Amino acid sequence: MPNAKVLSEKQAVVAELADRLKNASAGIFVDYKGITVLQDTELRNELRKNGVEYSVIKNTLCRRAIGEVGLSEIDPILNGTTSLATTTEDPIAPFRVIGDFSKKLGENVFTVKAGFMDGKVLSATEMAEIATLPSKEALYGKVLGTMLAPITSLAVVLGQILEQKGGSAESAEPAAE
Repeated sequence: MPNAKVLSEKQAVVAELADRLKNASAGIFVDYKGITVLQDTELRNELRKNGVEYSVIKNTLCRRAIGEVGLSEIDPILNGTTSLATTTEDPIAPFRVIGDFSKKLGENVFTVKAGFMDGKVLSATEMAEIATLPSKEALYGKVLGTMLAPITSLAVVLGQILEQKGGSAESAEPAAE
C-alpha cells in the first residue's frame, strides 16, 4: 500500500492535470523520444511565446485525469514518453508549433500521438489540417481587411470622382465659422 503522503501528492497532480485538461481550449499529446535538450528548449520557448503550456506527464496519472474529463479515447496512446501541450488562448497554436517542430525534426524523432479541441478528440487528419491554419491574430487581420476593403475602395472611387470634377478634398469640406 502506498505511503499516504505519496498518494496525496499523486492525487493533487491528477487533480491539477484534470483541471488543466478541462480548462484547455485545445491540447496535443506528443512522443518526444529522440529530441535533444537544445531542441526541447527551442520548442518550449516557441510554445511559451504562443501561450501554450508544455510539460512531460506520467502516463498512469494522465490516464486518471483523462478519465475524469471524459477524454478516455486518448487512453490507448498513453505509453512510452509522453508530453502534453495545452492552451486556454489560441486553440490553433499548439497544433501549429508542434506540427512545425515535427516536420523540422522528422516523423521518427518527434511524433504527435493525439490531440483534442473543445473536449473532442481529433483524428490525425484533423490535427494536420488545423496545424496549417494561421494564428488567431492573423485570421482576425484577414477578417478585418475583408471588412475594410469595400469602404477603402469607396473612398478611393469618391476621391477620383472629385478629382475628375476639378475639385479637391480640402475644398469640398465646409468652412468652419
